[in-house]
Amino acid sequence: MNDHTKQDATRRLASAAGHIRGIERMVADDAYCIDVIKQIQAVQAALNKVSTMLLDNHLRTCVTTAIQGDDAEEREKMLQEITSVFAVTGKK
Repeated sequence: MNDHTKQDATRRLASAAGHIRGIERMVADDAYCIDVIKQIQAVQAALNKVSTMLLDNHLRTCVTTAIQGDDAEEREKMLQEITSVFAVTGKK
């Protein structure tokens, strides 16, 4: 992972963690349910953004290297990893 992606992901994850602690306080304080749900959705969106960033980085580095390389097994492994990520995402 390149340094820019790592720093951006770390910053976004720290922010999401802070929001989760805020949600915990909201629940403990019996905050209005819709307000809690909106905060949960905001954290989910933030995590989805980090996931997209990491996937983009992976495609541009590891997957590109495997596709351009001569190792057919490594190419197949990378393709299976990408497929498995989307298979898990679709199981909701």
